[in-house]
Amino acid sequence: MTDLLLHTAQELYKLPRTGRRAVVMTMGALHEGHATLIRTAREEAGPQGQVVVTVFVNPLQFGAGEDLDRYPRTLDADLAIAEEAGADAVFAPAVDEVYPGGDPQVRISAGPMGERLEGATRPGHFDGMLTVVAKLLHLTRPDLALFGQKDAQQLALIRRMVTDLNFPVGVVGVPTVREEDGLALSSRNRYLSAAERHTALALSRALFAGRDRLAAQAALRARAEASPASDERATALARLGEIRASADAHAVSAAGAGLPDAVRAAALHILDEAGRHEPPLVLDYLALVDPLDFTETGQDFTGQAVLAVAAKVGSTRLIDNIPLEFGAHS
Repeated sequence: MTDLLLHTAQELYKLPRTGRRAVVMTMGALHEGHATLIRTAREEAGPQGQVVVTVFVNPLQFGAGEDLDRYPRTLDADLAIAEEAGADAVFAPAVDEVYPGGDPQVRISAGPMGERLEGATRPGHFDGMLTVVAKLLHLTRPDLALFGQKDAQQLALIRRMVTDLNFPVGVVGVPTVREEDGLALSSRNRYLSAAERHTALALSRALFAGRDRLAAQAALRARAEASPASDERATALARLGEIRASADAHAVSAAGAGLPDAVRAAALHILDEAGRHEPPLVLDYLALVDPLDFTETGQDFTGQAVLAVAAKVGSTRLIDNIPLEFGAHS
């Protein structure tokens, strides 16, 4: 396994290049979510290509009071997982290899999108993330870079940086990997006690409740379009005493209104309940956003959106999200 391991830029530069090179950037503490990224990179690079995994806990991404010191370092286990998943090399540099002059004076700015949601909670986080991603792209010189969709805002910002600054690399998003109970895989899950983990399941349950509400409302909308006179029908049914049928017809008539708010409300109901658990879930944000700039969606929004949530359970902060599609026949 040590044959995979590279510590310096010079070692990386000497790595023979074969076919397409795909890179998977991590902060270590690898789990099945990372293994899925590496396996996908192996597929994308092809049998003649090359997969490089980076393992670097980037201090620029951690603010005051965050968990830099206790962030897990498990390099031996990471090497085994990377090799099993199909990596050709693991680049695990020291901090002074990546930042040889100390903290860099020139950094990438995440701009307005980097100040929203995660950026509002963790000022400077995305500037630090983009700075190290830019450096690692220069060092590894890949054709493709793969990132998990669980960190949706990070993925959106990397895509924006690559486009705006003309990086010659393709960015591939890989769907979130979940435990059987729905909890999104994260290196921070290991910090959760059994009771905290039970509370944390509310994050994925809330997202799925929002998704299910959208599907139900979309089905009602389809019925409304097939029965454009449903409001008049509801009034007629009420006169005849058909209260249940009348209520259904009214629901069909109103199906097209307020879809984003209905999705948010369904998710928030689950999160509010979890706030009364022991231990409680402490909500940071629930947001339904446009993935292009992470601004909140309006009531007439159509197209793909991201339903995102962040919360603390005990001392552990967790994030999760799912993509949703809004349209006439969502």
